[in-house]
Amino acid sequence: MYAPARHDEVTGLLNYIDVQLTAIRSALLGLTEEQARATPCRSALSVGGLVKHAAYCMRGALDRLTGDVTEQPLDAAAVALFTGSFTVGDDETVAATVEEFDRVRAELLATVAKTDPAGDSTAPPAPWHGIFDARPIHARHYLVHLVEEFARHAGHADILREQIDGVAVPALVLTLAGAPANDFFQPYEAAPGTLLA
Repeated sequence: MYAPARHDEVTGLLNYIDVQLTAIRSALLGLTEEQARATPCRSALSVGGLVKHAAYCMRGALDRLTGDVTEQPLDAAAVALFTGSFTVGDDETVAATVEEFDRVRAELLATVAKTDPAGDSTAPPAPWHGIFDARPIHARHYLVHLVEEFARHAGHADILREQIDGVAVPALVLTLAGAPANDFFQPYEAAPGTLLA
């Protein structure tokens, strides 16, 4: 949870983004490689795949925040890259996916911290929403969208994790933060050799 604070706007947005990224990553705590690749719901989503997709989204966010992205390629290669971002491939490991997530996360948060929410930016076309032209926006619009995007996937990660072993992600977040046990929370004990343990 992002604790109540009197931060400036960009610090608040940065913290809300980071809380969602923390939840997505924490969903892996104590899972085996096989469990992290599992798709326990009716969709093809896995916890490992969500971590990989979040890294994909963060790389795209870095492009948007550091450049003027005015086009949205929808060719076969772009679609394959997007759909492939949801799956940890046979030639990949979840552990390596976490390393990439951590690397790009640090870069994204540093970039967000330097972003003026009132600064001018451009939203590229979003044909899947019926928007076929680039449109002027303030950076704030995109930063809030990042909160929305990562919160959606943090919710997905929580549902997937609960389907795997009944553990809720907020307890994993608190465990990784080193929070002491209390009337509402007992730290999770990850088996040695599992992810993030």
